[in-house]
Amino acid sequence: MDTTIRGVHHVTAMTSSATKIYRFFTDILGMRLIKKTVNQDDIETYHLYFTDEHGSAGTDMTFFDFPNQPKGTKGTDTIARTSFRVPSDTALEYWLARFEKYQITHSEIKERFGKKYLEFEDFDEQAYQLISDEKNSGVPAGVPWKNSSIPTDVAITGLGPVIVRVSDLEPIRTVLLALLGFKETEQVDDFYLFEVSAGGNGASIIVEHRADLPKAIEGYGNVHHLALRVADHEALQFWINKISQTSLPSSGFVDRFYFESEYFLASTHVLFELATDGPGFFGDEPAETAGEILALPPLLEAKRKEIEAYVRPFDTRDANQKRVD
Repeated sequence: MDTTIRGVHHVTAMTSSATKIYRFFTDILGMRLIKKTVNQDDIETYHLYFTDEHGSAGTDMTFFDFPNQPKGTKGTDTIARTSFRVPSDTALEYWLARFEKYQITHSEIKERFGKKYLEFEDFDEQAYQLISDEKNSGVPAGVPWKNSSIPTDVAITGLGPVIVRVSDLEPIRTVLLALLGFKETEQVDDFYLFEVSAGGNGASIIVEHRADLPKAIEGYGNVHHLALRVADHEALQFWINKISQTSLPSSGFVDRFYFESEYFLASTHVLFELATDGPGFFGDEPAETAGEILALPPLLEAKRKEIEAYVRPFDTRDANQKRVD
């Protein structure tokens, strides 16, 4: 049985607008809306999944649009920034020009841990970065969305290192090293690089130690949780048992239909999830039309009329149409 943590599975964040985040991710970033569903713990809230062409584990950026939620505040003890992988350093130059064209707030191209990256924000000031795979090895990338307007050789291929900012380094360092099997591979200033499994951009967490900042406050524009990959049900059960033997608050087994999970508090206000690679996103709708309508897993299908009355409608019938700049 393979029980290793395989890398990053998905990142779930909060948005002020399902419609605007749909446009941002499909039209600007060129990622595919693979699933338009609802938060299974709050059926008045959409849960949108943006992925590569195939909905591969390790490529998902997902969003909740909690009604009437206030804007989050930045600070420490939070998942501070999400990375997306691009094939090369040259790709970052393409994205720099694209962000200029579409007036996306961004940094200049920088370098850390020997890899170049480009920071940017969305309309909620949600923090992201693109990271170059040019000098990368380890966990393979995904496949760019075929209907994106972005050329394949510069397109986003999946999630990269997730930056977790903490006021106290030791608790999360202990969780990563002693519990989850990561290795601490490098340090630059206040940034510590942790890698797991095959390592590389698809299997890394960067911990930023910042005790000088106020605590972040949850809300739209901030991340809700980070999920890490495990192979299957048996591997997940192994980790559920292992985490139950620690003092970390945890959820126990949760069936999300698209994958199986456990949630646990890795550090103060920093929520992690372990999620299985399968079964995937095509159990309730065909791959060819995924994302076009509100998809509901079987446990919620009986409540469809109720749910459709709750959620704020928005049109994604063009989810699989070719994007043109």
